[in-house]
Amino acid sequence: MKRLGVNIDHVATLRNARAEKHPDPLNIAKLAIKCGANSITIHLREDRRHIKDLDFLKINKINKIPLNLEIGATNKMLKIALRHKPRFVCIVPEKRKEITTEGGLNVKKNKNKLSKFIKELNKKKIRTSLFINPNLLDIKLSKIIGTKCIELHTGKISNKIKKNKNYIKEFNSIKNCAKFANRIGLEVHAGHGMDYQTTKILSKIKEIKEFNIGHFLIGESISNGLKNVIRKFKKYMRN
Repeated sequence: MKRLGVNIDHVATLRNARAEKHPDPLNIAKLAIKCGANSITIHLREDRRHIKDLDFLKINKINKIPLNLEIGATNKMLKIALRHKPRFVCIVPEKRKEITTEGGLNVKKNKNKLSKFIKELNKKKIRTSLFINPNLLDIKLSKIIGTKCIELHTGKISNKIKKNKNYIKEFNSIKNCAKFANRIGLEVHAGHGMDYQTTKILSKIKEIKEFNIGHFLIGESISNGLKNVIRKFKKYMRN
Protein backbone atom coordinates (compact mmCIF):
# COMPACT_ATOMS: atom_id res chain seq x y z
CA MET A 1 0.00 0.00 0.00
CA LYS A 2 1.31 3.41 -0.93
CA ARG A 3 1.70 5.97 1.85
CA LEU A 4 -0.29 9.19 2.05
CA GLY A 5 1.37 12.36 3.28
CA VAL A 6 -1.10 15.15 4.05
CA ASN A 7 0.15 18.69 3.49
CA ILE A 8 -1.53 21.05 5.97
CA ASP A 9 -0.05 24.36 4.79
CA HIS A 10 -3.46 25.73 3.87
CA VAL A 11 -4.88 25.04 7.28
CA ALA A 12 -2.39 27.69 8.38
CA THR A 13 -3.42 29.89 5.43
CA LEU A 14 -7.00 29.89 6.72
CA ARG A 15 -5.86 30.58 10.28
CA ASN A 16 -3.63 33.45 9.18
CA ALA A 17 -6.47 35.12 7.25
CA ARG A 18 -7.86 36.31 10.59
CA ALA A 19 -4.54 36.46 12.46
CA GLU A 20 -6.04 34.25 15.16
CA LYS A 21 -5.39 30.75 16.53
CA HIS A 22 -8.10 28.79 14.72
CA PRO A 23 -7.83 26.40 12.95
CA ASP A 24 -4.71 25.07 14.63
CA PRO A 25 -2.44 23.11 12.25
CA LEU A 26 -1.33 20.90 15.15
CA ASN A 27 -4.90 19.73 15.79
CA ILE A 28 -5.44 19.01 12.11
CA ALA A 29 -2.13 17.14 11.95
CA LYS A 30 -3.23 14.92 14.86
CA LEU A 31 -6.63 14.35 13.26
CA ALA A 32 -5.15 13.51 9.87
CA ILE A 33 -2.92 10.83 11.41
CA LYS A 34 -5.88 9.47 13.37
CA CYS A 35 -7.88 9.32 10.12
CA GLY A 36 -5.24 7.27 8.32
CA ALA A 37 -2.60 9.64 6.97
CA ASN A 38 0.88 8.16 7.14
CA SER A 39 2.71 11.46 7.59
CA ILE A 40 2.24 15.21 7.71
CA THR A 41 3.96 17.64 5.35
CA ILE A 42 4.54 21.32 6.09
CA HIS A 43 6.48 23.89 4.07
CA LEU A 44 8.29 26.40 6.26
CA ARG A 45 8.68 29.19 3.72
CA GLU A 46 11.13 32.04 4.00
CA ASP A 47 8.28 34.57 4.20
CA ARG A 48 6.24 32.36 6.62
CA ARG A 49 3.12 32.97 4.54
CA HIS A 50 1.32 29.98 6.05
CA ILE A 51 3.23 27.66 8.41
CA LYS A 52 4.98 29.52 11.22
CA ASP A 53 8.00 28.44 13.26
CA LEU A 54 5.77 27.70 16.26
CA ASP A 55 3.59 25.40 14.13
CA PHE A 56 6.67 23.44 13.12
CA LEU A 57 7.98 23.20 16.68
CA LYS A 58 4.64 22.04 18.10
CA ILE A 59 4.08 19.38 15.45
CA ASN A 60 7.70 18.21 15.52
CA LYS A 61 7.45 17.50 19.25
CA ILE A 62 4.73 14.88 18.75
CA ASN A 63 6.51 11.58 18.18
CA LYS A 64 3.38 9.95 16.82
CA ILE A 65 3.33 12.41 13.91
CA PRO A 66 5.89 11.49 11.23
CA LEU A 67 6.78 14.98 9.98
CA ASN A 68 8.05 15.84 6.51
CA LEU A 69 9.50 19.36 6.58
CA GLU A 70 9.75 21.09 3.21
CA ILE A 71 12.39 23.81 3.10
CA GLY A 72 14.37 25.84 0.61
CA ALA A 73 18.11 25.19 0.40
CA THR A 74 19.20 28.17 2.51
CA ASN A 75 21.61 28.32 5.43
CA LYS A 76 18.85 29.57 7.74
CA MET A 77 16.61 26.63 6.91
CA LEU A 78 19.46 24.17 7.25
CA LYS A 79 20.18 25.48 10.76
CA ILE A 80 16.52 25.07 11.72
CA ALA A 81 16.45 21.49 10.42
CA LEU A 82 19.72 20.52 12.12
CA ARG A 83 18.63 22.08 15.42
CA HIS A 84 15.20 20.43 15.60
CA LYS A 85 15.77 17.26 13.55
CA PRO A 86 12.40 16.48 11.95
CA ARG A 87 12.09 12.89 10.80
CA PHE A 88 12.07 13.81 7.11
CA VAL A 89 13.23 16.83 5.10
CA CYS A 90 12.27 17.56 1.50
CA ILE A 91 14.32 20.25 -0.23
CA VAL A 92 12.19 22.32 -2.59
CA PRO A 93 12.75 25.31 -4.88
CA GLU A 94 11.28 28.51 -3.54
CA LYS A 95 10.54 31.89 -5.11
CA ARG A 96 9.27 34.69 -2.91
CA LYS A 97 6.49 35.83 -5.28
CA GLU A 98 5.22 32.45 -6.48
CA ILE A 99 1.72 31.41 -5.45
CA THR A 100 2.77 27.79 -5.11
CA THR A 101 5.87 25.77 -6.00
CA GLU A 102 6.19 26.12 -9.76
CA GLY A 103 8.47 23.19 -10.57
CA GLY A 104 11.25 20.98 -9.38
CA LEU A 105 14.77 21.86 -8.30
CA ASN A 106 17.44 22.59 -10.88
CA VAL A 107 19.74 19.89 -9.53
CA LYS A 108 22.46 20.39 -12.16
CA LYS A 109 22.76 24.12 -11.48
CA ASN A 110 22.72 23.69 -7.69
CA LYS A 111 24.58 20.39 -7.44
CA ASN A 112 27.39 21.54 -5.13
CA LYS A 113 25.10 23.50 -2.82
CA LEU A 114 22.59 20.68 -2.55
CA SER A 115 25.33 18.12 -1.98
CA LYS A 116 26.64 20.03 1.06
CA PHE A 117 23.09 20.55 2.34
CA ILE A 118 22.24 16.85 2.08
CA LYS A 119 25.54 15.79 3.65
CA GLU A 120 24.74 17.78 6.80
CA LEU A 121 21.21 16.35 7.02
CA ASN A 122 22.45 12.80 6.49
CA LYS A 123 24.91 13.24 9.37
CA LYS A 124 21.92 13.82 11.65
CA LYS A 125 20.17 10.75 10.19
CA ILE A 126 17.38 12.89 8.74
CA ARG A 127 15.89 11.21 5.68
CA THR A 128 16.28 13.58 2.77
CA SER A 129 14.34 13.94 -0.44
CA LEU A 130 14.66 16.30 -3.40
CA PHE A 131 11.60 17.74 -5.14
CA ILE A 132 12.44 17.41 -8.82
CA ASN A 133 10.88 17.43 -12.26
CA PRO A 134 10.47 13.99 -13.84
CA ASN A 135 13.67 13.74 -15.87
CA LEU A 136 16.45 11.17 -15.79
CA LEU A 137 19.37 13.59 -15.42
CA ASP A 138 18.03 15.07 -12.17
CA ILE A 139 17.45 11.57 -10.84
CA LYS A 140 21.03 10.54 -11.64
CA LEU A 141 22.40 13.67 -9.98
CA SER A 142 20.12 13.19 -6.95
CA LYS A 143 21.65 9.77 -6.39
CA ILE A 144 25.20 11.09 -6.83
CA ILE A 145 24.79 13.85 -4.23
CA GLY A 146 23.47 11.47 -1.58
CA THR A 147 19.74 12.02 -1.18
CA LYS A 148 17.66 9.07 -0.02
CA CYS A 149 14.46 9.85 -1.92
CA ILE A 150 13.10 11.92 -4.76
CA GLU A 151 9.66 13.49 -5.00
CA LEU A 152 8.49 13.88 -8.58
CA HIS A 153 6.64 17.09 -9.42
CA THR A 154 3.20 16.10 -10.74
CA GLY A 155 1.90 19.57 -11.58
CA LYS A 156 2.00 19.11 -15.36
CA ILE A 157 0.13 15.81 -15.46
CA SER A 158 -2.34 17.03 -12.83
CA ASN A 159 -3.24 20.08 -14.91
CA LYS A 160 -3.74 17.98 -18.05
CA ILE A 161 -5.96 15.48 -16.25
CA LYS A 162 -8.10 18.26 -14.76
CA LYS A 163 -8.54 19.82 -18.23
CA ASN A 164 -9.36 16.45 -19.83
CA LYS A 165 -6.31 16.70 -22.08
CA ASN A 166 -4.12 13.83 -23.23
CA TYR A 167 -1.68 13.05 -20.40
CA ILE A 168 -0.06 9.85 -21.71
CA LYS A 169 3.29 11.52 -22.46
CA GLU A 170 3.51 12.91 -18.92
CA PHE A 171 2.38 9.60 -17.41
CA ASN A 172 5.03 7.64 -19.29
CA SER A 173 7.70 10.15 -18.31
CA ILE A 174 6.82 9.78 -14.61
CA LYS A 175 6.62 6.00 -14.95
CA ASN A 176 10.03 5.72 -16.63
CA CYS A 177 11.60 8.07 -14.07
CA ALA A 178 10.09 6.13 -11.16
CA LYS A 179 11.36 2.84 -12.54
CA PHE A 180 14.86 4.23 -13.11
CA ALA A 181 15.03 5.84 -9.66
CA ASN A 182 13.89 2.63 -8.01
CA ARG A 183 16.49 0.67 -9.96
CA ILE A 184 19.37 2.85 -8.70
CA GLY A 185 18.19 2.72 -5.09
CA LEU A 186 16.15 5.90 -4.62
CA GLU A 187 12.75 5.80 -2.95
CA VAL A 188 10.16 7.51 -5.14
CA HIS A 189 7.49 9.94 -3.95
CA ALA A 190 5.17 12.16 -5.97
CA GLY A 191 3.11 15.26 -5.40
CA HIS A 192 1.76 18.65 -6.47
CA GLY A 193 -1.67 19.58 -7.75
CA MET A 194 -3.05 16.08 -7.23
CA ASP A 195 -6.73 15.25 -6.82
CA TYR A 196 -8.67 11.96 -6.75
CA GLN A 197 -8.34 11.28 -10.48
CA THR A 198 -4.61 12.03 -10.60
CA THR A 199 -4.05 9.79 -7.59
CA LYS A 200 -6.00 6.94 -9.17
CA ILE A 201 -3.98 7.21 -12.39
CA LEU A 202 -0.53 7.58 -10.80
CA SER A 203 -1.21 4.76 -8.33
CA LYS A 204 -0.79 2.40 -11.27
CA ILE A 205 2.96 3.10 -11.05
CA LYS A 206 4.09 0.57 -8.45
CA GLU A 207 7.48 2.21 -7.91
CA ILE A 208 5.88 5.30 -6.35
CA LYS A 209 5.79 4.63 -2.61
CA GLU A 210 4.28 7.87 -1.32
CA PHE A 211 2.00 10.70 -2.41
CA ASN A 212 2.06 14.10 -0.72
CA ILE A 213 -1.24 15.90 -1.23
CA GLY A 214 -2.41 19.20 0.24
CA HIS A 215 -4.50 21.87 -1.46
CA PHE A 216 -7.20 19.66 -2.97
CA LEU A 217 -7.35 17.38 0.06
CA ILE A 218 -7.78 20.22 2.55
CA GLY A 219 -10.27 22.03 0.32
CA GLU A 220 -12.34 18.89 -0.24
CA SER A 221 -12.42 18.29 3.52
CA ILE A 222 -14.42 21.48 4.07
CA SER A 223 -17.47 19.90 2.45
CA ASN A 224 -16.83 16.18 2.96
CA GLY A 225 -14.81 15.93 6.16
CA LEU A 226 -11.15 15.09 6.61
CA LYS A 227 -11.79 11.46 7.57
CA ASN A 228 -13.89 10.75 4.48
CA VAL A 229 -11.45 12.49 2.14
CA ILE A 230 -8.41 10.63 3.49
CA ARG A 231 -10.29 7.34 3.22
CA LYS A 232 -11.20 8.09 -0.39
CA PHE A 233 -7.61 8.95 -1.30
CA LYS A 234 -6.35 5.75 0.31
CA LYS A 235 -8.97 3.77 -1.59
CA TYR A 236 -7.66 5.13 -4.90
CA MET A 237 -4.09 4.43 -3.82
CA ARG A 238 -4.79 0.69 -3.60
CA ASN A 239 -4.67 0.24 -7.40
